[in-house]
Amino acid sequence: MIIYPAIDLKGGRCVRLYKGDMNQDTVYNESPAQQAHEWARAGFSWIHVVDLDGAVQGAPVNEQAVRAIVDAVDIPVQLGGGIRTLAQIGDWLEQGVSRVILGTVAVRNPALVAEACTLFPGQIVIGLDARAGNVAVEGWVEDSTIKATDLAKKFEDIGVCGIIYTDIDRDGTGEGLNMDSTLALARATALPVIASGGVGSLEDLKNVYEAGKQGISGVIVGKALYEKKFTAREALAVAAGGEGLSAAS
Repeated sequence: MIIYPAIDLKGGRCVRLYKGDMNQDTVYNESPAQQAHEWARAGFSWIHVVDLDGAVQGAPVNEQAVRAIVDAVDIPVQLGGGIRTLAQIGDWLEQGVSRVILGTVAVRNPALVAEACTLFPGQIVIGLDARAGNVAVEGWVEDSTIKATDLAKKFEDIGVCGIIYTDIDRDGTGEGLNMDSTLALARATALPVIASGGVGSLEDLKNVYEAGKQGISGVIVGKALYEKKFTAREALAVAAGGEGLSAAS
């Protein structure tokens, strides 16, 4: 199981939103690059970055902060938020981002996703952010009528390397992951699924670990780490199947 510590960017700062509301943000670090360095030093193997402003505006906004993050660490970075064209995907990958997350464009233009997978094999992830099972787009401010499970099935055979599934109504709440919906998605697709939205305890991480055989390969953690609900060491122990499992019980 891979734990992806989250760095969400708004106005060049590291923040977390509450239920995806851009007006309900908490600033955790003025320097995203410093935060990335801290996560890398703590032992995490990936960093998950989202350009929140870019997601809403439909084009990258926090480019300087993203470049600083990539330059600050030696571990891979996956990036989403406002990436809507092949040129933008190629540019970020050239600048050192390891994987690009496509969300809104996956709904609006699935053909572009297929082309991106051909041009950049192993580097395209689909971000499915949902309310009540339906995919939301444009930085979560617009809901669609498309079921997350239906959309996931469309990308199984084109080279997508995984799906990030976020329950928006759980995101930033610490109320726990929506494991029922996440497992339903994992069962509906052969693609590995990364869980996101609502992690608040080591028990949540244990649930993801135990769901590994059902297609859930990792989990994104934000607020719980920032607010020290558990330490990076404890989280990584759960991920490794070690002592953290007993701590979470």
